Amino acid sequence: MAEQQAQPQLALERIYVKDMSLEVAGAEVFTKEWQPELDINLATNAEPLDEDHYQVVLTVTVNAQNAGSAAFIAEVHQAGIFLIKDIPEDQIGQILGAYCPNILFPYAREVISDIVTRGSFPQLLLAPVNFDQAYAQSQQQVADAEGNA
Repeated sequence: MAEQQAQPQLALERIYVKDMSLEVAGAEVFTKEWQPELDINLATNAEPLDEDHYQVVLTVTVNAQNAGSAAFIAEVHQAGIFLIKDIPEDQIGQILGAYCPNILFPYAREVISDIVTRGSFPQLLLAPVNFDQAYAQSQQQVADAEGNA
């Protein structure tokens, strides 16, 4: 009798805010007309928790300038614990670098919007992000750098 191959398993087991902050530079920001310039940065980090679980953290940082001075910095570390079992090794990088951040981003986007609004600023809705494309670009940059080394 042939041995049954284990079925690949991929599941989000928990999602949580690991850290969040809003720093308002000063009250004078509220006395000026609101025409912000936004600098948005995204970063991901994945670490194994055990043989089958990974913690993936998506960090979203929004730095807002208004009328040439700092208005606020909003940051959220949106985390998830993912079950990744019996997945081929060559697919794990794509899962951790693109699939998991795609799952986490809507939650991070909501937290950013909430803390900015609670800080008495107009609602901030971040545009969707294509993490698959970003992951592919980062892999290409790594390949190019290795080719030039």
